[in-house]
Amino acid sequence: MGRKVVVAVCTLNQWALDFEGNLNRILQSIQEAKEMGALYRTGPELEICGYSCEDHFHEPDTFLHSWQVLAELLKSATCKDILIDVGMPVQHRNVSYNCRVAFLNKKILLIRPKMILCEDGNYRETRWFSGWTKERQIEDYYLPRMIAAITNQTTVPIGDAVISTRDTCIGFEICEELWNPQSRHIPLSLDGVEIISNGSGSYMELRKAYVTVDLVKSATFKSGGAYLFSNLRGCDGQRIYFNGNSCVAVNGEIVSRGLQFALHDVEVITATIDLEDIRSYRTQIRSRSHLAASNAPFPRVSVDFSLSDDEDIYLTISPPIEYKYLTPEEEIELGPACWLWDYLRRSGQGGFFLPLSGGVDSTSTACIVFSMCTQICDAVEKGESQVLYDVRKILCQSDYTPSDPMELCNRLLVTCYMASENSSQETKLRASQLASEIGSYHFPIVIDSAVNAVIGIFTTATGLVPKFRSKGGCPRQNLALQNIQARLRMVLSYLFAQLMLWVRGRPGGLLVLGSSNVDEALRGYMTKYDCSSADINPIGGISKTDLKSFLQYAKSRFFLPSLSEILQAPPTAELEPLTDGQITQTDEQDMGMTYAELSEFGRLRKTFHCGPFSMFQKLVHEWSNKCSPQEVAEKVKHFFRCYAINRHKMTVLTPSYHAESYSPDDNRFDHRPFLYRVHWNWQFRTIDDAVAQMAKDKRIKQGDSSTKQETSSSNTNIAAHFNMRRDRKGVLI
Repeated sequence: MGRKVVVAVCTLNQWALDFEGNLNRILQSIQEAKEMGALYRTGPELEICGYSCEDHFHEPDTFLHSWQVLAELLKSATCKDILIDVGMPVQHRNVSYNCRVAFLNKKILLIRPKMILCEDGNYRETRWFSGWTKERQIEDYYLPRMIAAITNQTTVPIGDAVISTRDTCIGFEICEELWNPQSRHIPLSLDGVEIISNGSGSYMELRKAYVTVDLVKSATFKSGGAYLFSNLRGCDGQRIYFNGNSCVAVNGEIVSRGLQFALHDVEVITATIDLEDIRSYRTQIRSRSHLAASNAPFPRVSVDFSLSDDEDIYLTISPPIEYKYLTPEEEIELGPACWLWDYLRRSGQGGFFLPLSGGVDSTSTACIVFSMCTQICDAVEKGESQVLYDVRKILCQSDYTPSDPMELCNRLLVTCYMASENSSQETKLRASQLASEIGSYHFPIVIDSAVNAVIGIFTTATGLVPKFRSKGGCPRQNLALQNIQARLRMVLSYLFAQLMLWVRGRPGGLLVLGSSNVDEALRGYMTKYDCSSADINPIGGISKTDLKSFLQYAKSRFFLPSLSEILQAPPTAELEPLTDGQITQTDEQDMGMTYAELSEFGRLRKTFHCGPFSMFQKLVHEWSNKCSPQEVAEKVKHFFRCYAINRHKMTVLTPSYHAESYSPDDNRFDHRPFLYRVHWNWQFRTIDDAVAQMAKDKRIKQGDSSTKQETSSSNTNIAAHFNMRRDRKGVLI
């Protein structure tokens, strides 16, 4: 009797609306699954059209082309004799659903709509889809004529049902249903469903990989069974990066897993499962068995097909494996680099241009590009033909094969140190040293003539000459003169990005890379339309603290000794005049807060949903060892003033790699006004009242303590007097 089944879980790097490319990647995954001996293949969420179609889901074309792709899959010989489910949008009775479509040998078995939609973080699924609310119910779905002509079916079941093969039972969850408190895998497992598949579109955030793994393991720990988690990977047209990590769990243990980050578009992992292990695990949990005996049944779609074989004695069961997580530094090394690669090869551009200042932020961006080049060379060496094809296409050189990351970096990355009279020799040297270590095409320029020309235009028009603060100017003049330099660097960046490949004898242009971190965006510590304004920003979702840790790691990972000096140097914009050739301006002094404090403000504001008063209430205790309540109050108020004044800058924030849970990205992750009442009168008055009350309570407490000390001292003196008399006479007088 057959008892062992081989299942395949696929990780795909799909692209929104790339129906042809998505079809080819799906077919490749099916072919690889069959070659690995699998008889059941599952894939990620909305894999046919791509997850991030967004408002294109309102267009009939998106549904039409999805059915056309499904028609090609049904007709393909690759899909013969293997049970397959794919993700696609389906309209039923004029309602749009996010669905899994299961089929076998040109027959559609079931359309299973998503029941619980995701609405947090970067997700907005109810804008395009509705959840299926009819639990354990199915209806007839009338197939499009193009599909009916292939399947010879007029209707197929749609709804909350499961598939029964001759040897087991298969059920479905879709992404958010795993995260929800009322997950479907519990009633499914109680109804005897032994294999549960989940097609997902889960994106990465730093330090969050364990969440999905824990959920997948727990889905089968209490109730037994096999859980197949199939996730997207890559940038499919948005700020987020789907982070793979597809896996298979059996009875609470991970038995197979895929990579979190990788450059190849298709990854298939398989697991060999003993169905009897599931059955024995379940029956020994007596409370579970008693619940299952009264569980309401799901509609079953029967299919004359087996996942197991009578001759399975030679199949080796997949054993539990240890799940090793990447460190945050490794996640920063790999994730943004893969995101950059997807953006570069799909944008049709010829490389990147980066203003390299010699500071932590631009250095981090440069190191991430170098990581991308390293991964490309590794992938080509391993025989990844698609990566090689893409490199040759980008460089317009059909016979090129990359082998040295530095040499490839020289072709793909142009860096430029944009000096002004306020720039120091130290930062110029650091930028040059780093460029030589990673191999980028590097050159310095001086922007003073452009700065003077702009000031000259202003002076001609007004008759006034603005001055820096150190030379007698007011704060407005001082800030305006800094912003001129910053904005001119942005203008020059785009000029060089458009023309540097012409200079180097290659067609095309370069993508301008931004290098402002998530903390600076939150605080608004940037010039609007300066070098923070770029085409894309790989570090825009990463904190300054994490970037420093990443550079410390990258120093040894890529052997970049220049990073030591960069890490030791105080962060500075170098926009104000030097004093005796030395830097006097530092970021933390300008901001009025440290980067560590800024990260804490960011987490409390976004992750813990704190307004000014709630933030004060938390920090007054957390910082009690270093700040008085009054000092905490002033820090909180200063942060919210700066945040309110600068929030408008988020409306033009460069699209950034999403990595941090407290990102202030205004596009879809952090929806808030960009015009605030900056004085926060009511909120700040509430803080002031709390500070006053705490001060009053402290004085009262100190007074009580002083009174108690005086009373205690008096009593002690009296007792001492009586004790002395007793010692002398032996009796108390």
